[in-house]
Amino acid sequence: MVHFVGAGPGAPDLITLRGAALLERADVVIYAGSLVNPALLERCRKDCAIHNSAKMTLEEVLAVMEEAEAAGKTTVRLHTGDPCLYGAIREQMDALDAKGISYDDTPGVSSFCGAAAAAQAEYTLPEVSQSVVITRMAGRTPVPEREGIAAWAAHGASMVVFLSAGMLEGLQEELLKGAYTASTPAALVYKATWPEEKVVRCTAGTLAEAGRAHGISKTALVLVGDFLEPEYQRSKLYDPTFTTEFREASR
Repeated sequence: MVHFVGAGPGAPDLITLRGAALLERADVVIYAGSLVNPALLERCRKDCAIHNSAKMTLEEVLAVMEEAEAAGKTTVRLHTGDPCLYGAIREQMDALDAKGISYDDTPGVSSFCGAAAAAQAEYTLPEVSQSVVITRMAGRTPVPEREGIAAWAAHGASMVVFLSAGMLEGLQEELLKGAYTASTPAALVYKATWPEEKVVRCTAGTLAEAGRAHGISKTALVLVGDFLEPEYQRSKLYDPTFTTEFREASR
């Protein structure tokens, strides 16, 4: 069968235990070569057939899977982060369904989680933001009109922007059409959890300038929102004056 596996955000030890075990047992591995850390491939058996999907079309990927299945082999399709975000896995799953090939999906740590860890941030702070928008700029691949950056920015929630580090001028312009101001805190997180990880703190109004100054134009997430500020309210869950199912409030 085919196992879709999330490789995690970059660091080889951030793949899940299940994902690592599947990788170690695989006869065939098809990995997203432009994004997955190649150090993960050191877990593969010496006789494992390894394919870099960055150089392949969907049809070529499916052909490898079908050939492996016909030979009774196990395939791991290794995606960056968690495959459910910008992983293009639905089209693969639908094709496998049509061919009668079994598959499962092992989640991974998404890079938006790795970016928060790198920035030492929490997206959901009391009285600041309780929602996280995960989105991307429209580029060569469009987004639905109702999901433009400016529309999401109107909410002023915590925002993580994927696949947009090469369009910072346009991203900055769209962000400022919403609830964010030029002084709203922001950060560029380059290659979160990789050895070359870099966190550049800036504002919504200086994103493009920060990208140019630090040479960041790809492989980075953009974080925007007041969750990056130091001010927030204490959580009720651990407040001694707040009663929960497990303890009474102190009087």
